[in-house]
Amino acid sequence: MLTPRQNYYESAKGGNPDRFANQYEALRLCLNPAMIHSPSPKPGELNVVNAWGITNSFPANTPGCFPVHTPDKIVIKDIEHWRDYVHAPSLDFPEEEWDMFRAIYDSVDTNLAYKAAFIAPGLFEMCHHLGEMQNTMINLIEYEDEMHDLIKYLTDYELRLADLICSKLKPDALFHHDDLGSRTSTFMSPSMFEEFYVDAYKEIYGYYKNHGCELIIHHSDSYGATLIPCMKEMGVDVWQGCMSTNNIPAIRKQYCGEIGFMGGFDGADYDIPNWDKETIRKQVFKALDEVESPRGYIPCIAQGGPGSIYDGVYETIFEAIDDYNELHFNINKNEIKRSPLQFEKKGYM
Repeated sequence: MLTPRQNYYESAKGGNPDRFANQYEALRLCLNPAMIHSPSPKPGELNVVNAWGITNSFPANTPGCFPVHTPDKIVIKDIEHWRDYVHAPSLDFPEEEWDMFRAIYDSVDTNLAYKAAFIAPGLFEMCHHLGEMQNTMINLIEYEDEMHDLIKYLTDYELRLADLICSKLKPDALFHHDDLGSRTSTFMSPSMFEEFYVDAYKEIYGYYKNHGCELIIHHSDSYGATLIPCMKEMGVDVWQGCMSTNNIPAIRKQYCGEIGFMGGFDGADYDIPNWDKETIRKQVFKALDEVESPRGYIPCIAQGGPGSIYDGVYETIFEAIDDYNELHFNINKNEIKRSPLQFEKKGYM
């Protein structure tokens, strides 16, 4: 029987997994000092200002925090003068802090799981976190030069952080957030996404790949089937957050061996107040029957991290996948050795 890490890799690469990989069993999402120096609200907490000057709130029973964009709180007041408003926070952290996170990375049993550097928010998210969503979409059309310059500024910051993470913490995978659409559509056309973001991500993901990361996992809990060619060009190995609206059985067959898909269990269908175990079990079994094969697909709650809004949902999905594997692949779930989770959060964007 393959270890969770081995099985995850085989699934992602369209190789020879011996069962469906089970959600985040093979990923340990590890933080870095930049994240503790940029405050983020806890569930139920409102109006927390981070190191970029972005105000975030995390209303109860939602999958993650999101910026507050009342006129007084938008960071970029004028895109033509964005440099007056956007100031990257320092990355000069004490060595003791790096030592603290290095101990977390080093505690991961890499025979069982990847020690995955966790980065959020992504480039597009940073643009609209700083400038507000509608303004940002208009700016991509009307102020192309300024948006290219802003994205380069954000990319340079990410590359400086990547250099520190790779040299000091030595991850063997990257888990990178950037939501690129809603449940039914992308936020922009493939051509616009390619014009503004693909080269930047090729640079960032290429850096991690060239400095010890075996897998690049991009989170976008959304529709995004039309962006799959872009993701491949960016160097993405696994698209995590792939919602059921992407017709996972079809894209798995089309792209198996080129890019893996991790998701399928949309929060709107699973992570709901009146959930029950039997309904989730039936939903999981039906979805796995439709996908047919673990080659190229990792079943998972769509949101970007282990856990759920409502207590017990993530664990119930996990148990159902284990039961499916026992029934269809003759795998004894009690014999699977798993590394403990590094951290769990009540909801992820």
